[in-house]
Amino acid sequence: MTNYSVFNTANKPIYVQQTNTYVSPAIESMPDLSAASAGRLFTLTTGNVSAGGGANLLLQVVNPAASSRTLYLSQIIGGSTVAASLIVYNGGILTGGTAPVPANNNFGSSVTSAATTQQVTGTVTGSPVTLMSIPLTAGAYNIQLRGSVIVPPGRSVTISIGPGALTGSINLTWWEV
Repeated sequence: MTNYSVFNTANKPIYVQQTNTYVSPAIESMPDLSAASAGRLFTLTTGNVSAGGGANLLLQVVNPAASSRTLYLSQIIGGSTVAASLIVYNGGILTGGTAPVPANNNFGSSVTSAATTQQVTGTVTGSPVTLMSIPLTAGAYNIQLRGSVIVPPGRSVTISIGPGALTGSINLTWWEV
């Protein structure tokens, strides 16, 4: 394209020419869309859970050591009825609770998650490393991670809301490759 200048006028310093979008569409989307289409986007929820005074609502996702997949965290959304702290840990040990089943976001897919899960109200033990700590006000929260937190085989992520007498929820979404 020898007849096109690389630089335009002062109000358009870099030259851009639109290509034929019918032949070569320029559509951009987040990885979640492709992961959902491929049946590799999963969501895990605690539901609305009451935690007693001094306790935390905890949700853990473990990528087993024998897994052939890597987990890429997409978002954490939920809410709390009172001000609390949301803490994301690398690792940690949870005792008791339940093992909720991750839902595939592609309702037509039979692919299941490689992850194992645990949900409990209490405290996290072991030697977890704090990845992020965020003060929450009462109400909803939405933390976009967009794949920036990666859980390889043999590792886990634990999410905590609390401590205190609260009703809260944690909804974690991730994709697996």
